[in-house]
Amino acid sequence: MPFLTAAILAAFVGYAGAWYFELVEGNFALLLFLATVVTGLYWLAELFWYLPRRRAAAAELEANASARQARLASQGIAPVDANLEESKQKILAQPWWLDWTAGLFPVIIAVFVLRSFLFEPFKIPSGSMIPTLLVGDLILVNKFTYGLRLPVINTKLTSGTPPKRGDVMVFRYPPKPSLDYIKRVVGVPGDEVAYLNKRLTINGQPVSENKLGDYFDQDAMRYFKQFEEQLGDKKHNILNDDERPAFVPGAEDFPFRQNCRYSVEGVVCKVPEGHYFMMGDNRDNSLDSRYWGFVPDKNIVGKAFLIWMNFGSLKRIGTFE
Repeated sequence: MPFLTAAILAAFVGYAGAWYFELVEGNFALLLFLATVVTGLYWLAELFWYLPRRRAAAAELEANASARQARLASQGIAPVDANLEESKQKILAQPWWLDWTAGLFPVIIAVFVLRSFLFEPFKIPSGSMIPTLLVGDLILVNKFTYGLRLPVINTKLTSGTPPKRGDVMVFRYPPKPSLDYIKRVVGVPGDEVAYLNKRLTINGQPVSENKLGDYFDQDAMRYFKQFEEQLGDKKHNILNDDERPAFVPGAEDFPFRQNCRYSVEGVVCKVPEGHYFMMGDNRDNSLDSRYWGFVPDKNIVGKAFLIWMNFGSLKRIGTFE
């Protein structure tokens, strides 16, 4: 077992290393699931096989020592201190290969359940959601609001509450599902979403938009026009860049592309059933549904709701819309 355990641990380390150096496309959910299964098997083996055997060996050692002391006492020989307790502790101690597997199972199963069914942390990697979310924000995503899903295969277990317009949602990027994206829900199934001349219209009704003071982007070192937009009952700020054209360059070929009409003014899309139209709040600096299409329900990860840390600015901590 020590050699088998060493090989298993080496495989995990090798996979993690190859992922870090971008030699393979990593899947943390799958890695965590496999770690839970493997350590769980070792934990069961420890509970029902290895620990009882060690306890039996310790009990046998204690019984033999007691019998030996009794024989010596019957011969008038004083008891000999054989450091029995230290020997028992050595017998009962987990070997390294169980300590690094069964010993880690309670922690790994707790992380697995928390991450798979309750909350999952993410780090904002780009500026597509500025000014709502900044690069470096560490956020939490609610995994049960939209319905519980099985990890890895993402099969839905409960219906939950359907995503609403204005929700900030994490989802698996449709062209490459191994990547997680975060955008705002703009269109729900059945909606006709139009983004023409940088104005958003849903089902023929212009979305409420109020001009705010210009926003200074410290990374780009320039100002952008800022507006307060209201989707449903949610208000949030968006940015527009006057230097970017209204039309959508380089739109890909995606499922239900026939539902979209592109022009020099922008795009109009009819959202199919079971899909959502997503856009970034940094409207002219966001690779979103305008370019790669609709997000199917099966790709949903969860609803983002909290910035739990930003090491560059602790004032960022808190909930957001």
